[in-house]
Amino acid sequence: RLVNIVAFGNERDGFSEDNQQPSLIWSYLGRSALISQIDSSLSASHVGNPVFTEYQACVFGNVRLVVHDCPLWDIFDSDWYTSCRLIGGADIIVIKYSVNDKTSFQELQDSYVPMVKKALNHCSVPVIISAIGARKNGVPCTCPLCTSDRRSCVTTSEGVQLAKELGATYLELHTLNDFYIQKYFGGVLEYFMIQSLNQKSSEKMKKRKKTQKCHRVQPPQLEQPEKMPILKGEASHYNADLHNLLCCCQCADVAFYPEDLSTAVEAHKIILCSVSHLFMLLFGVKSPSDAHDASLVQLAQSLFAVEEGNPFPSSSHAVPPCVPPVRVVVKDSLFCSCLPDILRFIYSGAFQWERLEEDIKKKLKDPEKTEHVLDKVKCILKTPGKLNTVKDCRSHQIKRLYNTSLRLFFNTPVLADVIFKIQGATVPAHRAVLVARCEVMAAMFNGNYLEANSVLVPVHGISKDTFLSFLEYLYTDSCCPASILQAMSLLICAEMYQVMRLQHICELYIITQLQSMPSRELASTSLSIVSLLKKAKFHNSDCLSTWLLHFIATNYLIFSQKPEFQELSVEERNFVELHRWPSNLYLKQLADYRNYIHSQKCHCTIM
Repeated sequence: RLVNIVAFGNERDGFSEDNQQPSLIWSYLGRSALISQIDSSLSASHVGNPVFTEYQACVFGNVRLVVHDCPLWDIFDSDWYTSCRLIGGADIIVIKYSVNDKTSFQELQDSYVPMVKKALNHCSVPVIISAIGARKNGVPCTCPLCTSDRRSCVTTSEGVQLAKELGATYLELHTLNDFYIQKYFGGVLEYFMIQSLNQKSSEKMKKRKKTQKCHRVQPPQLEQPEKMPILKGEASHYNADLHNLLCCCQCADVAFYPEDLSTAVEAHKIILCSVSHLFMLLFGVKSPSDAHDASLVQLAQSLFAVEEGNPFPSSSHAVPPCVPPVRVVVKDSLFCSCLPDILRFIYSGAFQWERLEEDIKKKLKDPEKTEHVLDKVKCILKTPGKLNTVKDCRSHQIKRLYNTSLRLFFNTPVLADVIFKIQGATVPAHRAVLVARCEVMAAMFNGNYLEANSVLVPVHGISKDTFLSFLEYLYTDSCCPASILQAMSLLICAEMYQVMRLQHICELYIITQLQSMPSRELASTSLSIVSLLKKAKFHNSDCLSTWLLHFIATNYLIFSQKPEFQELSVEERNFVELHRWPSNLYLKQLADYRNYIHSQKCHCTIM
């Protein structure tokens, strides 16, 4: 083991007559109890003086110590290569100077410290800066703020600043006696020696382990399985569907007229009642006694008049589709002129309040009239028993006004105009919602089909629970399957009625549930993934079928042990074998490695 120390600088005062004073390094080597077998030799001379003195000794009993003591800084000017080589091979660097030689210190600071920093080149070599001697103009200065000896001597603050610049340890040795040499300087130097030996020992151990690892037969590397295809969700078009319903006026069951009956604006009771208690009163969903708000009843009577039958007709049972729309006269002419804009606002989700304000302002061009109409709209939309403010009608607040929605009319006979018969049970529904949300039902109820003129519509091939979940999505734009099998049944129903977004939601649900299933549960489950795969293919769910094939291949060791694995077609089996994980190649390499380990009678590093 070896420790290299390089010392730079002259600790003797340039003006001192005592040139026989021993150097710091020689004093340490001669006095330390840890040093033995000291030998010294001089290098080639430079201008009559040796460039450096080399000392060799033993430290800590069996550690070889090599010290290069360079008293002249000129080595950096005359032989840059040698100086860089010395620093590059050093384990510890010692920089020494006399506190009474300000000129030499200034030269060191200005000229040679930058060279030392360049030679170190960010190496983590410990540096010790030793300020040697007692300042001759009085008591040795120990205060960093003292300026009494700043002109002739090197102050403590200047030495500390130099140490900070080099990231070094700063020592002041007032005299080279036993205390300063052995206890102070020697203690710090020996600490860094021990650190250097520990670091070398650690690096040697790492190198040995690395060498041993390189020569050892390594186990085969298991690659990550192939990435499965990613399914992206489809954005909701719920509000757009209802807005399109208003534009095409299919299945309209109410018509608004001005008092002169000159024009008509058609709409749908189910949509109007879903956002307004006033329309519930108007179309008989609620009675005046249930309103709990007399002002709402008065507004309904003052603003509208239902011409057919009772002003508050009862509509609790399904009505045949051939019944003409209910005629409602709008008594307020200003409100009637803005009714198309108001209906567009309601059908678009009733949250674009600023746009409604702008449209009415452009149409009426009168602030008072505009405010009058907007106040009527606020009263129509308000929740009974609560006071609406302008703030409540901002776009980010308006949705909070509605505690009613189409969900209230899901699976209820109120305003229903169609009844589905399924598995011996009946399910009421509303043609307007079905036509708006499902193109297949739009064609069924508006084309030359039997269902177009029938109130009772039979449904085959679907369970009642699945069909209810399907209708719930049409009404609410949300879907919460209870299991993977229910999601697959709902996916089949969505494919039958061509509701693609619901189909994608079911696909994502199935994938999410399977991905979160632990391997142990996947191995023991009675759920047939191959059966799901065949259903997905049969019902044109290409994304799900592709993902399920990748899922089977990725979990090959689990599914290959199940009886259902034999139900895969030849094409599907070839795909799974091609993309299986882990691969056949890895399993063969692993078997060969195990055989090698057993033949060597040693322990496997991965088993």
